Amino acid sequence: MSLIPATILTGFLGSGKTTLLKRVLHEAHGQKIAVIENEFGEENIDTDILRTESKEQIVQMSNGCICCTIREDLRETLQLLAAKRRKGLVEFDRIVIETTGLADPGPVAQTFFMDDEIAETYLLDSIITLVDAKHANQQLDDRQEARRQVGFADQIFLSKTDLVTDADKDALIHRLKHMNPRAPIRAVHFGEVPIKDVLDLRGFNLNAKLDIDPDFLKEDDHGHAHDHDHSHCDHEHGHCDHDHDHAHHEHDHEHQHDAHCGHDHEHGEHCNHPHHHHYDDDVKSFVFRAEKAFDPAKLEDFLGAIVNIYGPRMLRYKGVLNMRGTNRKVIFQGVHQLMGSDLGPEWGPDEARVSKMVFIGIDLPKDILTQGLDQCLL
Repeated sequence: MSLIPATILTGFLGSGKTTLLKRVLHEAHGQKIAVIENEFGEENIDTDILRTESKEQIVQMSNGCICCTIREDLRETLQLLAAKRRKGLVEFDRIVIETTGLADPGPVAQTFFMDDEIAETYLLDSIITLVDAKHANQQLDDRQEARRQVGFADQIFLSKTDLVTDADKDALIHRLKHMNPRAPIRAVHFGEVPIKDVLDLRGFNLNAKLDIDPDFLKEDDHGHAHDHDHSHCDHEHGHCDHDHDHAHHEHDHEHQHDAHCGHDHEHGEHCNHPHHHHYDDDVKSFVFRAEKAFDPAKLEDFLGAIVNIYGPRMLRYKGVLNMRGTNRKVIFQGVHQLMGSDLGPEWGPDEARVSKMVFIGIDLPKDILTQGLDQCLL
């Protein structure tokens, strides 16, 4: 039996998660979806919408979807749903888990890798983060949880963009991309986002592409260049607006960057370059590239040590690696302390064997990671 895909929906309070969920639970999209509502947290997210007369934990919706509130552990709820499904008591093809507004999606994601029974039943598809454009800067300034949610995302939906100026929206997108260059960002209105853009994004697939937004840190036209190189998006139409399901496109973009604007500012002071404010967020990303092959034993030892020390601060990391001893790409990714790798397709005969890795985390020591990775090369 094929695995049941799972999507984690996270986001700031008031960002529109409930609006999106209501659509999933009531729209005629032809898919049977189980929505798991996490009731805990300091804000009880609009549970009135999902409250019914019965005390039953699982509620059937008119369009065939079911809604389930978590009163115990997520793992137990997932096992309960799977057991009811096997017995034919409930019918669903996939699940969407809503985390509370201030939850860290990390432990929710780890549930799918740590527990054998869960891993044999479910497949984690992606983490989607909703960001309220109007209040985002304040929330990102004040709450590390909000910054973590951005760092974890495979896809970012920006709501309430009609309430801000284009310049503010662009500055916010620039800020979000510093934190997470992997996640495509798209504006949505009142949860009006096609279901196909929410499901089957394959963010956790161990596949041979490393999604990094092609516009990430383009040269600013006012003279402060960033240290990175660009290749352009390879789609047939000659441009890429990233408004698509990333399962169907190969992206192969190369970037090295520094997450600062290159100007000195007092902490918290805004940069008054045109277009972009300067934020020194603790959630940052950096990309490592190398043309020499890795020594597998050295790399395994180093990554193991790094994950041991910095695991709680490492949100998402992924790489496509050139490894000594194999003609195939080695693909690895991790969430916090959990890391997995797999052999991908063979390197093409004319393909440059360049290893690329992206790390997204909280105050990760870029210099230690870079030096350590350099020392693992042949």
